[in-house]
Amino acid sequence: MRATKRLTALVVVLALGAAACAGQGGSPSPTAAPSAVPSTAAFDWNAYSGTEITFLANQHPWTDGMMKVVDQFTADTGIKVNVQPFAEDLYFDKMEQAVRAAQGTADVYFFPMDSTGYSQFTANAVEPLTPYLNDPTKTAPDYDFADFPAGFLGGGTYPPGDASAQVYGIPISFETYILFYNKDLVSQEPATFDELIASAQAITKDKGGQGISGSVMRGIDSDTIMDTLTGVVWNVWGAADAPAPYGLWFDGGWDKPRLTDAKVCQGLANYGKLLAAGPSNKFSIDWNDANTLFSQGKAAYFIDASLFGPSYEDPSQSQVAGKVGYAVLPPATAGGDSFTGHWLWGLAIPKNSTKKDAAWYFIQWMTNKANTAQIGTATGGAPRLSSYSDPVYTASLNPDYVATVNKAMQTSRSTVVFKEGWKEGALAVVGVEQAIAKGTDPTAACAAGNPKLLAAVNK
Repeated sequence: MRATKRLTALVVVLALGAAACAGQGGSPSPTAAPSAVPSTAAFDWNAYSGTEITFLANQHPWTDGMMKVVDQFTADTGIKVNVQPFAEDLYFDKMEQAVRAAQGTADVYFFPMDSTGYSQFTANAVEPLTPYLNDPTKTAPDYDFADFPAGFLGGGTYPPGDASAQVYGIPISFETYILFYNKDLVSQEPATFDELIASAQAITKDKGGQGISGSVMRGIDSDTIMDTLTGVVWNVWGAADAPAPYGLWFDGGWDKPRLTDAKVCQGLANYGKLLAAGPSNKFSIDWNDANTLFSQGKAAYFIDASLFGPSYEDPSQSQVAGKVGYAVLPPATAGGDSFTGHWLWGLAIPKNSTKKDAAWYFIQWMTNKANTAQIGTATGGAPRLSSYSDPVYTASLNPDYVATVNKAMQTSRSTVVFKEGWKEGALAVVGVEQAIAKGTDPTAACAAGNPKLLAAVNK
């Protein structure tokens, strides 16, 4: 999962842009050229019985959940599945080798719905799924593609922002960025982000000598914090338009960086100030350290990936089980709306697969409503709207957690930017937040960072 490890793909094109809000509008309608002769054949789950497909998988909670139902898939379709799972630090290399090979070795794969997937699209290495979605002989009539929030599809719909764009990945698990808080240390949920910062600062001042900090955040100077950081900046930006591929960081062109925009700069300052209220080693903390400190009860507040939530309720993994509060990011103004970001894994078909139809059956079966809810109990990140009213899903998770993630989904936006060389641009953005956390005036830090961002993406 993105929350637990950062991708190290062969082609590093980090992403962060602004797809449509997840809860605003319907899902994009997949488009494809109509068939010359309309088919009258009916959809048949047994159409590819006897076929064996290879699934290249990341070792992820979704894969664990999938393994519990894969035998039923074979019983329903007659399609056998050879699952090949790899630890995430190996998976990205295996994935790139498989999808870019002259001859196919995989038929379905774990698809990062960001610029890694986009780079595979530009290399003509991934199969468009829109023609399958539009073909009633290949997609079951009850699949209900519109049940996926529109904003969840942007990271796997290419070319980004193009009217002719097609779907290349189907979401299987997402993370959005929410606020976790320790009820033993926090008596009242902050009403605004300013209140959150003030509360974190006060707790650090009062309890820092006891090894307890008011907040803990990813603090390392690295592009790996960008998804969480972007969620915090989206929260200040609000509902205003910020179209792909430029999103938050550029005003309609790669030559127009906008770190000096008041809302963008305020979002960076919010993250920096919350980071500054952390423990003494705050600038060496990554996701794993922050997650551990919060689960040990050593921090009052933690903003990060929603996927961490289920583990906090497990006494075998957490010392704060039963004591965690879940909330959307506190808004910029009291009574205002909360906004955040999201990142997703999906399933896709390599262009070099020779069993694409059977592979599509696997994808649609595993991502239908019932299986999205059931497998989602293992991830806490079911990407269909219907899962949040499905008792199989909701009964397995803390109800406050489910309600918070569902609320965050409604206004979350993609954290993906489709730009070659974006890693250097991301580092320029992170540098501004770091400077603020170390005491630089936010306005001055943003002004100094703007030309660095411009230079980074226009080398």
